Amino acid sequence: MNVLAFFAHPDDETILAGGALALLAREGHQVHYLSATRGEGGEVGEPPVCSVDELGAVREGELVCAVQALGGRSLTFLDYVDPRVGPDNQLFAYTSDLTMLAGQVAATLKQFEIDVVISHGSNGEYGHPAHQVTHLAARMAVESMSDQRPAFYTVAAIYPGHPRPFLANKDDPAHLVLDVSPVLEQKTRAALCHRTQHALFVRRASEEAGRPLTVPEVIQREESLHRVLPEGADLEDDGLAVVLQPYRVEARVD
Repeated sequence: MNVLAFFAHPDDETILAGGALALLAREGHQVHYLSATRGEGGEVGEPPVCSVDELGAVREGELVCAVQALGGRSLTFLDYVDPRVGPDNQLFAYTSDLTMLAGQVAATLKQFEIDVVISHGSNGEYGHPAHQVTHLAARMAVESMSDQRPAFYTVAAIYPGHPRPFLANKDDPAHLVLDVSPVLEQKTRAALCHRTQHALFVRRASEEAGRPLTVPEVIQREESLHRVLPEGADLEDDGLAVVLQPYRVEARVD
């Protein structure tokens, strides 16, 4: 099975779906990674790992490291530029041309003969416009395929007891809830690759815990997926669901 992991920025792949992607690679499937941007608009680390001008190149290298840790087959960048965060932490999309973006994604689907696409949820997790435009483009690309249309899954799906509800997509009920403990070491190594983002990874959890936490301490052992396409709740013949069946801790169908 050929899987495409399509995300807006370096680190999204690891934090939102690193366990599921590592499990797929471990089971012998080819996981291809597509990043819309190099994360030029993100944080540089505390203390700074690099300058703002160097950030895109540094984060490209971090994603190369993370994809290797997760057992990925290939990595491609679409060369969009990630906008800087605005006043009051305002976030922005990296493009308004959905047609062009979806066409680029569709070309990747054909190039690698993709069977399953995994991308951002419909709410952009915490409402990030770049995540939302990535989701829309992924769906458009999948729907544009007339022959051998891939399945389309999204990450951070909501379910009762979600360990990080602030990251969950409230309109995407989970169809698969996974225990990714068997590949937690890989997921942690991938997160450690993203050095510029370590302060971001631990900030909220440290505040909630009332003490500084390390990156390994905040890596989640549970991940969830929502199946967008094909529509319908029956997962018995779904290739991705079958492969991930041994790791399921819950199955919720809307």
